[in-house]
Amino acid sequence: MPYDMESAPRTAAGQQDRAGRRRGRVRNDAAARAAKARQARLVAEACRYIERAPALPGLAELARRAALSPFHFHRLFKAVTGITPKAYAAAHRAERVRQGLTAAHKSVTHAIYDAGFNSDSRFYESADRMLGMRAKDFRAGGAGVDIRFAVAQCSLGALLVAESPRGICAISLGDDPQALVRALQDEFPRANLIGADAGFEQRVARVVGFVEDPSIGLDLPVDLRGTAFQRRVWNTLRRIPAGTTVSYAQIARRLGQPGAVRAVAGACAANRIAVAIPCHRVVRSDGGISGYRWGVERKRALLEREAGAGER
Repeated sequence: MPYDMESAPRTAAGQQDRAGRRRGRVRNDAAARAAKARQARLVAEACRYIERAPALPGLAELARRAALSPFHFHRLFKAVTGITPKAYAAAHRAERVRQGLTAAHKSVTHAIYDAGFNSDSRFYESADRMLGMRAKDFRAGGAGVDIRFAVAQCSLGALLVAESPRGICAISLGDDPQALVRALQDEFPRANLIGADAGFEQRVARVVGFVEDPSIGLDLPVDLRGTAFQRRVWNTLRRIPAGTTVSYAQIARRLGQPGAVRAVAGACAANRIAVAIPCHRVVRSDGGISGYRWGVERKRALLEREAGAGER
């Protein structure tokens, strides 16, 4: 093939242009990674500041420390953590309240103020939702709170169902029935743990029936105890039809917070109510089955049963 003297310079120039674009992309990628790392560092520093602050810092104060406008800081914080600075502070304050109420040397009032509440009234407005019971009852290990429970056997092993006056507060799966009961006792050491009556036995039978045959469905009143973000995730999980799965990323997008994938995974891991809050229907983006509080093999078995029920 004859050598084209005119096309040779153009070919060389094209190769140089492509090489230049590749170098530009590499530089842009490196700059983007550096910017993302800086943003993550700013948010991590803000989280630590919130955790150390004796009172809840305002948005303007947090933004000023990050050298950003309040609007941009709020958007950045939510993109990185999946929740707003206010929601993060509220969740941390709730945890401080729980720790304070379980400390023997602290009164309820001291626990309230040490957690950053500036008045009793502000705390009691949210205490019931935050703790699932009155503060003095929580401090007393659930003293005075009636929790009915029962343990049954199903094909996935032992199954414990517990119910507070608000609804089902725990459904646990495991190999050892006594271990499930001890875990419930540890959570509410002074609650009135009441053995099941005939009416409650019917609820337990419905849970066992659903585990064995998902086609019958399961719709039970539940007592959700968690942060505002966790409750949003759990309520979203309840709308996932049996026989289908979604990814953690899809849940985050449904919540309008696509950057909250890790926070969604954390909420799934914190779920105490197996099958009724179907966190087993959440999988990795590649379809793989990831961790499950009650064992990956149980998660796989539940998904296989639900898929089979949908095919019948």
